[in-house]
Amino acid sequence: QVQLVESGGGLVQPGGSLRLSCAVSGSIFSINAMGWFRQAPGKQREWVATVTSGGSTNYADSAKGRFTISRDNAKNTVYLQMNSLKPEDTAVYYCYANVKATSWGAARSYWGQGTQVTVSS
Repeated sequence: QVQLVESGGGLVQPGGSLRLSCAVSGSIFSINAMGWFRQAPGKQREWVATVTSGGSTNYADSAKGRFTISRDNAKNTVYLQMNSLKPEDTAVYYCYANVKATSWGAARSYWGQGTQVTVSS
């Protein structure tokens, strides 16, 4: 069993900042890519950012220059620092992790339960 627990969401004014965290626990041999998606009301879930096990990062155009993804491998945790937030960033943010539970098994992706981010004055 692998669990992902997110924290850090909330209400923030436009131009403000939030830092999301997602801790992975359970049966873990290794973690490959980790990242974040988001889903706004009435819209499909969209990819936000990814960080590989080696630390390489990729961002959606909407996140470039404002969001920073990072990970702490010792803590099996991924972070999303969000600056200059806009009302259109309002969504439920979901973390994911591609995890190998054993050395011989295949990796599979696991998801967090989601954390609400609301950007409003």
